[in-house]
Amino acid sequence: MPSLSVLRTLLREATAREHSPRVNEPDLVMDDPEKVAAYTRAGREDGVMAPVYLFHCAQICEIIRPGDNVVDLGCGPATQLVMVARLNSGTQFVGVDLSPGMLDKARSLVTEQALSNVELRTEDITRLSSFADASVDAVMSTVALHHLPDLAALECCFKEVNRILKPDGGLYLVDFGHLKSEKSIDYFAHQYADRQPELFTLDYLYSLRAAFSLKDFKHLTDKCFTGQTKIYSTFLMPFMVAVKRHPEGVDPEPGVISQLQEIRDNLPRHHKNDLSDLMTFFRMGGLQSPLLE
Repeated sequence: MPSLSVLRTLLREATAREHSPRVNEPDLVMDDPEKVAAYTRAGREDGVMAPVYLFHCAQICEIIRPGDNVVDLGCGPATQLVMVARLNSGTQFVGVDLSPGMLDKARSLVTEQALSNVELRTEDITRLSSFADASVDAVMSTVALHHLPDLAALECCFKEVNRILKPDGGLYLVDFGHLKSEKSIDYFAHQYADRQPELFTLDYLYSLRAAFSLKDFKHLTDKCFTGQTKIYSTFLMPFMVAVKRHPEGVDPEPGVISQLQEIRDNLPRHHKNDLSDLMTFFRMGGLQSPLLE
């Protein structure tokens, strides 16, 4: 059951008449060493983002097959990428990012985890020039799109994804959705302020302010993608928005489901509650989580 404060925020968003403006992040490419370190610490698999990483990991595992080539857009320190790659050892992954600091953290993590199925590249997600047309089996991205400066850049990104993706390829792009009330944005930014570095809380606030709206995601999904691409958001309050295409005939690698459920079972109680809330709100928005049920 979602907390009373979450329910209050849901009610506020459902009834709010205000429309808080989208505000670009101060640093479109995060490369300040202190900010990179704070983001990396808070974003570890056992950090405050653990339930979010697990939820998205399960969603991504639904769209990839052994032998696939998968691109992760805006991979950052590669926490999400490494989690997915570890569970899908028969799949090849390429993480792209523009921040040298983030990529340094990503390389360290890949080395630490001794993964041979992850490559990292410096690349602009609006110009994926190192990838040929229809050369990629799946594309993933987790909470990175809000770093783009404007709607035109998001459209360029979506068109590039469509260009490099095979016609039957898998797709999972997820990010924050822009909330109507500044009070709601402030609530989520500071929800776990006592569990995370102050710089991470501030970056979280900037990220929520920079998020694109559900309307923007719907418009560009319809314009740039074909086939069975669908868009989902958390129920009533688009705190998170996901663009997903589920290829036919995808079965998770052996052991993936049991490993995901083991990670879920080992979460502390407060993280289990957060995961349950996220699953509930996405389920009510139409996005199921069969690998975590």
